[in-house]
Amino acid sequence: MTDLVTIILAAGKGTRMKSAHPKVLHKVCGKEMVRHVLDAAVATGSKRNIVVVGFGADEVRGALGNAAEVVVQEEQLGTGHAVLQAEPLLRDTKGTVMVLCGDTPLLTAGLLQKLCEEHEKAGAKATVLTAIMPDATGYGRVIRTAAGDVEKIVEHKDATEAERAVREVNAGIYCFDAEALFSALKKVGCDNAQGEYYLPDVLSILRGQGEKIWAVAADDYEETLGVNSRIHLAQAEKILRRRKNLELMESGVTLMDPDSTFIDMDVAVGRDTVIYPFTWLEGKTSVGEGCTLGPSSRFTDAKIGDGVTAHFVYAHECEIEDGATMGPFVHIRPDSHISKDVKIGNFVEVKNSNVGEGSKLPHLQYIGDCDMGAGVNMGCGTITVNYDGKTKFRTKIGDHAFVGCNSNLVAPVSVGDGAYVAAGSTITKDVPPDELAVARARQKNIPNWPDKRK
Repeated sequence: MTDLVTIILAAGKGTRMKSAHPKVLHKVCGKEMVRHVLDAAVATGSKRNIVVVGFGADEVRGALGNAAEVVVQEEQLGTGHAVLQAEPLLRDTKGTVMVLCGDTPLLTAGLLQKLCEEHEKAGAKATVLTAIMPDATGYGRVIRTAAGDVEKIVEHKDATEAERAVREVNAGIYCFDAEALFSALKKVGCDNAQGEYYLPDVLSILRGQGEKIWAVAADDYEETLGVNSRIHLAQAEKILRRRKNLELMESGVTLMDPDSTFIDMDVAVGRDTVIYPFTWLEGKTSVGEGCTLGPSSRFTDAKIGDGVTAHFVYAHECEIEDGATMGPFVHIRPDSHISKDVKIGNFVEVKNSNVGEGSKLPHLQYIGDCDMGAGVNMGCGTITVNYDGKTKFRTKIGDHAFVGCNSNLVAPVSVGDGAYVAAGSTITKDVPPDELAVARARQKNIPNWPDKRK
């Protein structure tokens, strides 16, 4: 394949989305639509990617970061006008320019590779990707000659009744010879129902110059679907999640019920992991081999090792090492590190803490801003008291310490290696290694209490 440059059109507002945000930034399967398109272009082999922005330009630019070059279409005057905004960046470009739409998150690299390869093989100045739609309403129709060449593409609003009966539609995706594209764009007019400069008019101009115009049909029309409304967004979500789940099952992951398991596109899951229903794996989450996750669990940007068991767990922006067991009803908050073979029982919250290898948090604990050693046992109802109303302080617990039930460790405080804290204690001073700390009021029994009350 020759050098490939991609222009992604992402300037529209997306009025039917009824949103304060640009349409292309709405997420599908955990990632912005424009990011899906950009990733497909890069996987196709595109060495340079330019995104044309307009509505919410700063927001789109911020979401893209350094992943692409950005040009602004100040006035949204149509797709042809949008592509023309990239010309200053591509004046000396030779070879192929691929034009994509930022609201088509279902595109695959395989389909785009097919488009580019057939464009080059045909020696065409322009090649359009088409799809046979069950319902072509609203799409630009591809009108062919008797010989099968592309004669023109007519927008739905401008089409005759006969042309609207055609089910082959323009997917809004093209490959062009770079020089031919920008030369023809300067000749595109706006004599149409919308008063806009349509990119498909380039095909008619080039055909009028005797140039070859080619078309490549997608094998699956779903890959070409655009998103114009919240309904379309939900449809795209379902398709992408189905693809992801099939990919994982084919790689050796067990999904008990794929229809009720929700896994983002960038999530990685190791073989022999079993995922129960109503489990979400989101963002950059990675899961090792042989894990059992769910039911009703959610992991966001979490790194999970091998052999982890977690049910009824919410964990985000954290790391959980091999062999950890968690649940039910556990919340692992950001910046927490759960080491190997840690056991976390029911109704436990861990925040910004390091829990050492083999330690046990059996039930009813809040562990916040804590550095806990290995082999620690935390009694039921124990908490680290980390906040004085103004500042967060840390608690340090040494290896093999034993903290009795219903204790409060008031930070900043340290419990040494092998130390003990008696049940019901409120610890405000450091506990040296191998010592027992008792910090509670002395019990007093009052005889004949019922008689005195009377």
